Amino acid sequence: MHVRELRWIEPAVAMRLLGNQPNLTFLDSAARHELGRYSYVTCDPFSSYMVNNGQASWNGVALAGNPWEAFRSLLARYPQQSRTDLPPFQGGAAGYWGYDLNRTLERLPVPAIAGRALPESVLHFYDVVISFDHRDHKCWIVSTGWSAQEPAPRLEHAHRRADQFAALLDTATPPLKELPGTTGAWQSNFSLDGYIAAIQRVKGLILAGDVFQANIAQRFTARMPTSFDPISFYCRLRSLNPAPFAALLRYGEITIASSSPERFLKLDARSVETRPIKGTIARCNDPAEDQRRSQALVASEKDRAENCMIVDLLRSDLSRVCTPQSIEVPALCNLESHASVHHLVSIVTGELSECQDAVTLLRACFPGGSITGAPKVRSMEIITEVERVARQIYCGAIGFIGFNGHMDTNIAIRTVTIDGDQAMFHAGGGITAMSDPQAEYAETLAKAQRLFEAFGAEVPGAL
Repeated sequence: MHVRELRWIEPAVAMRLLGNQPNLTFLDSAARHELGRYSYVTCDPFSSYMVNNGQASWNGVALAGNPWEAFRSLLARYPQQSRTDLPPFQGGAAGYWGYDLNRTLERLPVPAIAGRALPESVLHFYDVVISFDHRDHKCWIVSTGWSAQEPAPRLEHAHRRADQFAALLDTATPPLKELPGTTGAWQSNFSLDGYIAAIQRVKGLILAGDVFQANIAQRFTARMPTSFDPISFYCRLRSLNPAPFAALLRYGEITIASSSPERFLKLDARSVETRPIKGTIARCNDPAEDQRRSQALVASEKDRAENCMIVDLLRSDLSRVCTPQSIEVPALCNLESHASVHHLVSIVTGELSECQDAVTLLRACFPGGSITGAPKVRSMEIITEVERVARQIYCGAIGFIGFNGHMDTNIAIRTVTIDGDQAMFHAGGGITAMSDPQAEYAETLAKAQRLFEAFGAEVPGAL
């Protein structure tokens, strides 16, 4: 592996300099607090893994067997020691695992409305990563030399690739573009009355004993003009809604712009962490009222119960791959404040068993319990029946699994998918027996507020 320290450059500037390169991935700690230490920019992968309709492929060639095991076998081809003096992602697979991969894990119904034909997962294998340490204000080009297998050719290739990336960074930063409005109004798959009826239906299922809670979302879609620039849009989004687990993925015609506040799974050596969010209230510009709202959220019996249910679910998921008695809850229902909302966040940790790795950990917990409900399988059935549209990337995960075994992923909420001329995003919340349908609808709009603002649109009152 070849490592080259650079003069400090802002990660978003590096992203813009690489923005026109193939298969750009920007894993962006746009919010600067204890969770936002590292960012990564990479592009031009040496290989690509994809899942389409449950079928895995590698560089366009179909792979036999279970897609999770196929992916695990591919990663094993590129063993690499970790350097503790560098940010954790030092080359590896990065991209997204869409929510609809759940059907590769469980027997689940197919959504009535499939939506755009997007792959369930796209993971590119990157030999070069530009990594950033915001705390120490340092950045590096980390070049692994893969896919060359022999040590001497690998080192030579690593130097050559580092030179290529250094040259890309040593150019003028492209200007951001003016963002035009959409070509039509935003549309939801629910009317206000339809969403309220959906929540009432879910509450009926909860009272009947089907589930304790289920996460129900509405999907917003609009057409984009041909002059729409995804990079300029993402820069506006990260400015309006900075988030610790943000991301920009540009994969051909597909752009994914995420401003997620939620970590799904982090694996550091054998240490596992997940940080489920359950409990949300909109912020207010008046400091006194904003403080009152945050205190009300912390005191909310409904929101705390919702959070605790998901903590129990994640403890159960982690117990499948972690050592006995290692699972702990160091934080329960802590207040975390973001640009437009306050959240309740818990932390669940564990120690991964020796026979497990990042892929088996991800598989055991996917999709995240905070965006399904409990019990998980029945909640996912209800989600499909009630929402009717495929979630696709929403509520899946975005992040990396390194050749060194490290992993960090978000829950893909506050996440926009731009496919050709269509933009879409979802916003939802956890429904319990105590849910008020009108308040749940308002919560979805509060979560979507900064996404609408990034598009230059007003938050709709009732679609």
